[in-house]
Amino acid sequence: MKTTARIGLLMLSLLSFFSCKAYTDLTADAFGKMLSDDTSVQLVDVRTPEEYAEGHLSRAILVDWKDGAFLDNARALLDPARPVLVYCRSGRRSAEAAKALSEASFRVFNLRGGYLAWTGAGCPVTRYEVERFLTPGGNPVDITLIKHGSLALSCLGLTIQVDPVGEFGKHTDYAAEFPKADVILVTHEHPDHLEAKTIDILTGEHTRLLLNGTSAGILGKGEVLANGDSVALAEGIALKAVPAYNTTPGREKFHPKGNGNGYVLTIDGLRIYIAGDTEDIPEMADLKAIDVAFLPVNQPFTMTVDQCVAAVGRFAPKVLIPYHFSQTDLSGLPVRLPQTDVRLRQMQ
Repeated sequence: MKTTARIGLLMLSLLSFFSCKAYTDLTADAFGKMLSDDTSVQLVDVRTPEEYAEGHLSRAILVDWKDGAFLDNARALLDPARPVLVYCRSGRRSAEAAKALSEASFRVFNLRGGYLAWTGAGCPVTRYEVERFLTPGGNPVDITLIKHGSLALSCLGLTIQVDPVGEFGKHTDYAAEFPKADVILVTHEHPDHLEAKTIDILTGEHTRLLLNGTSAGILGKGEVLANGDSVALAEGIALKAVPAYNTTPGREKFHPKGNGNGYVLTIDGLRIYIAGDTEDIPEMADLKAIDVAFLPVNQPFTMTVDQCVAAVGRFAPKVLIPYHFSQTDLSGLPVRLPQTDVRLRQMQ
């Protein structure tokens, strides 16, 4: 074999070696198909928080590639047994992140061309933040923070909508942005928590609607849960309705005792408390081992900031995400609750 031929063969071998990737590049169409077809996938946006806030793929969690603790953060949030889909703005950062994740034993798929390719193909995006928590069994629970009192949870293959309202505060296109729900929870009948049109949009053939008695009377359907009632939603997912009401003299009319519900979800051992509209009621002392708490801080209808601090003192959740707070100033909460992971998000 001539020297030039040997050199050519060697160069081709080296090129093949260095171009071999431990992750898979996907077009926007293939990426979207995998997202819709495989409920076990974990979607990761590796851009900066500022980029994420301007728009991101629905259900994407943020793990900033530029953060020096990227791999540590990824390991804390992701299950190595489930496929990971990553993207950035144009595909460069996500390619680097995909390589690092692959070397850390994750099975990774990268969006070729990134966010620009996705939006260029006309695929939908959202601005809703997503918080991810892992159950004691290692299963991810993704909570989409829609607005005000509206949340969406995705866990163990189940989708749960809480107080879905399309037109309160800001418009939410539930038909375009969310799939049909497996479970819809309604805390009470006020129009910022109950909207028949949106419930109809989210209701599929097998959707289960769980709500308080007054809301069921308005809608003429659903399974009524009274304070203290418990039901199983699926294997590994239990739900309990708990009291939610006003106690301050003159405010009882807003949310009378015995009418509305808060909900405690236990998902593979992870306990999430969604308080509904309530003040810091004595029954909160009965809550045990709460990992994540959503507490309303919207005086005079729910809690004052002082009441929120008192409520946390009653049951000591690991993570507090205030919601339903309108224009209430929450900036002092993290300082006043140093033992609690307080996460201030866009949940006006």
